[in-house]
Amino acid sequence: MVKGHEKEKAQEEEITPVVGDGASQAEETVETAPIDEEEMVIDTLALTKELDETRARANEYLDGWQRARAEFANYRKRVERDQAQLYQTTAGSIIKRYLDISDDLERALKNRPKGGDGSAWADGIELIYRKFLAILENEGVKPMQLEGQFFDPNYHEAISEEESPNHKSGQIIEVLQAGYLLGERVLRPAKVRIAR
Repeated sequence: MVKGHEKEKAQEEEITPVVGDGASQAEETVETAPIDEEEMVIDTLALTKELDETRARANEYLDGWQRARAEFANYRKRVERDQAQLYQTTAGSIIKRYLDISDDLERALKNRPKGGDGSAWADGIELIYRKFLAILENEGVKPMQLEGQFFDPNYHEAISEEESPNHKSGQIIEVLQAGYLLGERVLRPAKVRIAR
């Protein structure tokens, strides 16, 4: 029996170290767990810092992109405004040459014949004059409305200053040559007589 008891004892000894190894492994696991939590906290802090830096860069890039977009929109508006102004200036210089024709047609129609063949001819001239004014209007040219207005050096050119009992001082008495606007800009100032 002793042999059997020795055999059991030997088996227990073999088992004991295994149990001891398991306990030491559990102790190591318990000891390494706090180290892993520390590392996780350090990793979390590092990731949070990196995330904050990335967000800061993203906000910086977004801000730069928004500024560039706003600058481009302003540039595009400026170019469009400059092109419109260039077109208006070019069109104005060309149209200004034809305003004398309008003046001549207007003077001819003031002295139109009342009857006979001349009347039919004057009706044709008036049709041409209206068509010419329609073309000018389509280009943005409009005659100045001067009735009852007071002299304004930005829009009028005074040819003479006269006494007039029917008008106040500085009021336009007569328009000698019509003035025209191209948009809001003076294409040709009106030549006028004003009351003193």
